[in-house]
Amino acid sequence: MSHRSFTLPDPEIQSEFYADVPFKRFMAWLVDTILIVVFCVLILPLTAFTGIFFFGMLMLVVSFAYRTITLANSSATWGMRLASIEMRRLDGSRFDLGTAVLHTLGYHVSFAFFVLQVISIVLMMTTSRAQGLTDHMIGTVAINKAARY
Repeated sequence: MSHRSFTLPDPEIQSEFYADVPFKRFMAWLVDTILIVVFCVLILPLTAFTGIFFFGMLMLVVSFAYRTITLANSSATWGMRLASIEMRRLDGSRFDLGTAVLHTLGYHVSFAFFVLQVISIVLMMTTSRAQGLTDHMIGTVAINKAARY
């Protein structure tokens, strides 16, 4: 299955592609976080419940794998799909595996440092394309999913 790339929508002419994206990203993040916790709880019996002692690390690994796999497969996590948003590169193309890994790595680094997370949130709220810090650094953007391309 091939995905056609398209020109990224202009935020001034086609603002509907960026409308409410920060709020939708937050809602998607909540859904994804709940899913990751559920996955980790389901994994615990497979570790003979020793995973309780390293649950934080288990969450980190499962989160990284979940986000990378879902972004690489469809440019959106399951939470993003529910919120009807998807990630795109600045040339309009969908994420490949490399971009998914970089975006997930950037997400985890910015999440680890409070200052970077605040900067990312401020950027999402103030830039015309609602891009976070990682988005600015690697050239990605979240947009509202169009009905058909």
